[in-house]
Amino acid sequence: MGIPRENRAMLAKLGVVALGMFAFGYGLVPLYQRICEAMGINILALSERQVPGNATAQPANTQVDTSRTITVEFDANAHGPWAFKPAQRAVQVHPGELATVVYEFQNVQDRRMAAQAVPSYAPRQAAAYFNKLECFCFNQYQLEPGEKRQWPVTFVVDPRISHDVKTITLSYTFFEVGGRALSAPQAAVSLRGTEAGS
Repeated sequence: MGIPRENRAMLAKLGVVALGMFAFGYGLVPLYQRICEAMGINILALSERQVPGNATAQPANTQVDTSRTITVEFDANAHGPWAFKPAQRAVQVHPGELATVVYEFQNVQDRRMAAQAVPSYAPRQAAAYFNKLECFCFNQYQLEPGEKRQWPVTFVVDPRISHDVKTITLSYTFFEVGGRALSAPQAAVSLRGTEAGS
C-alpha cells in the first residue's frame, strides 16, 4: 500500500518549505551585509575596507561623533598604605569612541589585603554618559604583600552628552575591604601634581 496522493503533495510542499528555509538561512549573512552597506550601517566589512590589508581590522563605530573632542582626565586617591595611579593623566576621545586606559596598583604592606576601587566623576552630570565596559572597580581583589597589578578601564562617552562638557575627570578611590579600618587617608596620588584636598 502506497502513500496517499494528498500526503505525497503535502510532503513535497514541506520539503520545498524546508529547502527554502535552509536557502534563506544560508543567504542571510551576505544579504544582511549588502543591506548594511547600502544603508551605511556599522558592519565589519566596511571597517576592513577602511584599513586595506589589515587582517585584524576593528569594526568601525558609526556612532562616533568626530565633530567634537572631550578630554578625559584620570585621578587616583589611595586611602591606605599602597601605591595607586593611572598610567596616563588624560586622553582625548570623540563621543562614542571606545578607549582603554590602565591603572597601576601596588600593595606596599607586609600583609595580604582585599580592596576595591570606587569611581566618581566631575562634572557630576557626566556620570550618566560615561559608560565603563570593563573596569577593575567592578570587583574586589586580593593582593599579596608587595604585589603589583595593572588594571584596564575600557570606556565610551555617550554621544548624547551635552556639548557644553569639554572635560570629564574620572577619579578612583581605593579602599580596603574586610580588613583593618583606617582612621584617615594616608596617601594620595593626583595627576595634577597636587596633594588630595589642596
